Amino acid sequence: MIEPTPASLREVLRSVTDPASGKDLVAAGLVDGIEVRPGPHGVLVQVSLLTDRAHAQAMEPVRQQAEKLLAGQPGVQNAAAVLTAHKAPAAPAAGGHGHAHGRPAAEKPALLQQVRHIVAVASGKGGVGKSTVAVNLAVALARQGLKVGLLDADIYGPSLPRMLGLARKPEVRGDRMIPLDAWGLKAMSIGFLVDEGTAMVWRGPMVMGALEQMMGQVEWGALDIMIVDMPPGTGDAQLTMAQRVTMTGAVIVSTPQDIALLDARRGVKMFEQTRVPVLGLVENMSFFCCPNCGHRTEIFGHGGARAEAAKLGAEFLGEIPLLLDIRTAADAGTPIVASAPDSEGARAYALLAARVWDKVQGGTAKAAGPRIVIS
Repeated sequence: MIEPTPASLREVLRSVTDPASGKDLVAAGLVDGIEVRPGPHGVLVQVSLLTDRAHAQAMEPVRQQAEKLLAGQPGVQNAAAVLTAHKAPAAPAAGGHGHAHGRPAAEKPALLQQVRHIVAVASGKGGVGKSTVAVNLAVALARQGLKVGLLDADIYGPSLPRMLGLARKPEVRGDRMIPLDAWGLKAMSIGFLVDEGTAMVWRGPMVMGALEQMMGQVEWGALDIMIVDMPPGTGDAQLTMAQRVTMTGAVIVSTPQDIALLDARRGVKMFEQTRVPVLGLVENMSFFCCPNCGHRTEIFGHGGARAEAAKLGAEFLGEIPLLLDIRTAADAGTPIVASAPDSEGARAYALLAARVWDKVQGGTAKAAGPRIVIS
């Protein structure tokens, strides 16, 4: 049996038609690359198909057809087709200098210019309750009478639709989307545009493009503050936000555990490197009080985020207790700040919101070092 090669598999893809052009995928120039690696029972194949966010949904059946076709070829153990907006850069111009394309890249205008303050809620790792903090912080700010926007920047794992109790698609007027209204604020998430169970198998350029569209092609209007629920870690979304909008600052969420604090430290350093001021640290799941007897238990330790903030020279913004009501309210799509405003959890978020608003108004965030620009 002849082992499949990128060239032979490319020929196989000529039997799949691009619905937009009517040509086969190869003739239409949509096959960005084919990777073939040896596996224990055959070769492992990955093919990248070019598209953009606007056509990604229409291309999904094509992706599935290509993947099934490749997986059925003799000698192929497993095949995966992914949609990507990535294109290889053009060769540098003769005698060119500066950036990779032989000329300096034109700087794009900043997005969200009608928003007075943009605050990222971030963490160095997942599982620390960052999205719950972001949602309740935004609702608490709205309850203070502010015009608030909430942007879900987590393309791979959007959670705002569930936490806000929204399951409808945004209205489109002309070439702009209208953010959804919920709990006194305006919200936008990629989760409003795709089914909840959809796996976003996208490369970095598509993620950055989707994020830019949710900022630049959404009718946000004039806002006092926008809270951005960042994905965990330090990657494409963080760089896109740092480069395309004027960030007022970042709130870092951590639990008291040492390992979580280590990742939070990386998050602080990342924002410093992109010259986004760090407003401070929040200790989530700080302690647990039994609802029956009132006994307090520090399940994940306590005070670690406060100590870490002191080491980093950042402000400690407050503690959020580990409460069953916070979790159940989030799962039900009724943020506790709105559904139980007099509860212990809601009061903690209200205090956090008041301090964050005071910080952005007073400009007392910790300044950062020289900004890194990735062209």
